[in-house]
Amino acid sequence: MELRSALRSTPATRTFTDARVSDETVTAILDDARFAPSGGNRQGWRVVLVKDPSIRRVIRDLYLPGWYEYLGQMADGITPFAPLNDRELEASARARGPEIGRQQASGPGGFAEHLDEVPVMLVVLADLDCLAAVDRDLPRYSFAGGASIYPFVWSILLAARDRGLGGVVTTMATINESELLTLLAAPPNLAVAALVALGEPAAEITRLRRDPVSAFASIDTVGGDALTS
Repeated sequence: MELRSALRSTPATRTFTDARVSDETVTAILDDARFAPSGGNRQGWRVVLVKDPSIRRVIRDLYLPGWYEYLGQMADGITPFAPLNDRELEASARARGPEIGRQQASGPGGFAEHLDEVPVMLVVLADLDCLAAVDRDLPRYSFAGGASIYPFVWSILLAARDRGLGGVVTTMATINESELLTLLAAPPNLAVAALVALGEPAAEITRLRRDPVSAFASIDTVGGDALTS
């Protein structure tokens, strides 16, 4: 697939067919993605391909509580888990999670409830010894270290797209990180960066909606003239 087309048409795919994806294909996807940039070329990522159904079910069960808390915040008009949230308002919204879970249990369920059934489940782990987190000591939320991990994660989606597959990156499982790391027998220097689901898309989505460049890019200052063509 031509690069520009891939960049403009790679959606978050959460529904898949039952088609099997071979280990050879997963290996080939990771073989392409490994050329993503990282600080100092340290490539501080580890990937676990989760195939055991029992482990998948536990991961699903670790994922669901955070998802329901996410839905509770959305219902209250709160950006879920935003660093600058009013924590009291957020806590009230998150407390609705168990009730939302009970409501979801009575229906067919969606991506989260059937997470254990995705064709390919990858857990991407970050080696904390390898991340150049230059904002580590600033008095705010730290995210710079992710620059050495998430380009690799995005490259996984692009490499999958090039093979006719779809996927989605989710970070919800990090809420129960300690349990997930124990489940995967991960050493203490590793952290959960993302869970990636891949498979043959049940429906093809190629027309994506995004804000125009002028909505987020300006000249010289944040409040400067909008950047336009």
